[in-house]
Amino acid sequence: MGEPTPAQKDSDWWRSAVIYQVYVRSFADGDGDGTGDLAGVRGNLPYLAELGVDALWFTPWYLSPLKDGGYDVADYRTIDPAFGTLAEAEKLIAEARELGIRTIVDIVPNHVSDQHPWFRAALAAGPGSPERELFHFRPGRGPHGDLPPNDWPSQFAGSTEPVWTRLPDGDWYLHLFTPEQPDLNWAHPVVRQEHEDILRFWFERGVAGVRIDSAALLAKDPDLPDLATDPRPHPFVDRDELHDVYRSWRRVADEYDGVFVGEVWLPDAERFARYLRPDELHTAFNFSFLTCPWEAGRLRDSIDTTLAEHAPVGAPATWVLCNHDVTRTVTRYGREDTAFDFATKAFGTPTDRALGTRRARAAALLSLALPGALYLYQGEELGLPEADIPADRIQDPMYFRSQGADPGRDGCRVPLPWAAGRPYAGFGAREEPWLPQPADWPSYAVDRQKQDPHSMLSLYREAIALRPEFGNGPLTWLPAPDGVLAFARADGALCVVNLAATPAALPAHSRLLLSSGPLDDAGRLPEDTAAWLRP
Repeated sequence: MGEPTPAQKDSDWWRSAVIYQVYVRSFADGDGDGTGDLAGVRGNLPYLAELGVDALWFTPWYLSPLKDGGYDVADYRTIDPAFGTLAEAEKLIAEARELGIRTIVDIVPNHVSDQHPWFRAALAAGPGSPERELFHFRPGRGPHGDLPPNDWPSQFAGSTEPVWTRLPDGDWYLHLFTPEQPDLNWAHPVVRQEHEDILRFWFERGVAGVRIDSAALLAKDPDLPDLATDPRPHPFVDRDELHDVYRSWRRVADEYDGVFVGEVWLPDAERFARYLRPDELHTAFNFSFLTCPWEAGRLRDSIDTTLAEHAPVGAPATWVLCNHDVTRTVTRYGREDTAFDFATKAFGTPTDRALGTRRARAAALLSLALPGALYLYQGEELGLPEADIPADRIQDPMYFRSQGADPGRDGCRVPLPWAAGRPYAGFGAREEPWLPQPADWPSYAVDRQKQDPHSMLSLYREAIALRPEFGNGPLTWLPAPDGVLAFARADGALCVVNLAATPAALPAHSRLLLSSGPLDDAGRLPEDTAAWLRP
């Protein structure tokens, strides 16, 4: 077939990209009001270019009451005033592209905000109206209709609250998440057409891709039956009719050379792969790797399973250590249980931050060496730990819907530190940030880490710059002692990660490209350390 042309390489950028996740509210505060905004992002585009990322994924920046961190969208065609304006978003997309950085926006198709015009019209129109057909309104059960229409569970881990809310007129409406996020009826053609129009709206403004939130939840069994013990098919997860939706979306994306990445949580590898067929989504998040404990055998199994899942459909794998919903890597890897599970989150879990940092550095080199694309959540490149948020400052609905048992996700959403000697660690100049920063936040500041060749930021910068050494070839495991992961990429570099308690000898190589920590006096790789080698 020969070498791909430059145009082909450019169109396939997403197959091996480093994509940086921007949680706008906590990235940088350009106007000093305590909330991150588009001006803050625009002002720090040179930082992102120097880091070497290929694209920015923005969590929802649309008009929203912020009852769930912006995932309750009131208007997809308007930027929330707290963040800026549509004109600023267009400038940001263009300015980033001039620096070689593409933009990915977040779409939340399962639900909208209860402040969305559609839902407000549905409330005003009353039972049986066409406006209510865009959502899931139903009468209640029981002699007086005072029981929810079915027994579906909330999608917020730890929540015992119902997914139905009753209105004064007697109707109940479905919300798999919070009552402020009513689910849309994806069997309705108006819902489908509106979302295709939204995709076009953003593609025409220059975005390169779309991340799809809760991508497997849109379609519902029209009868809304009770949830059986082992439902096949499930009444609201991974229903077959979803694939027709994404095939329609793919036709829209192909008009603009756009890319999709789906948030698809599914345990069934074959079902997962269906979303990545050539006429559906381009990529999907790899939650197996994200939630995997820091154990060599488990990590290798996750890597092998991921690559095997993607191979039949020719889709690239994605690798991610953390995101806006998950306990930060440094904290998670410093705990006795290094896995992640929403159901096990609890206050007061002890962590060894030094141990977690050492492992997070090694994990950075591991994930950047794997074939496929990497997603980097803001602040991971600074080695930020999970922050403890005082109870009276917590804003995440997960905390409230669990009656305070779940600490929520605010701990990984604390505003970034940019300058150690400035107010609020340089996040903003005037008002206190919307979430409080820990007292030691200045020690993680960008300006300090830029000056330290051994900092986490320096490690990430160097690793991203050296990543092309691995080439685009497949992964081949190398013989290694128990607790050691070693692999080569065809015609590229080698990666070795030592998770064992004793130092590991490095395989034959011509040069050490990079290591997450120093080798020992004998040139061996210490525990919880990774190295990149030129063969």
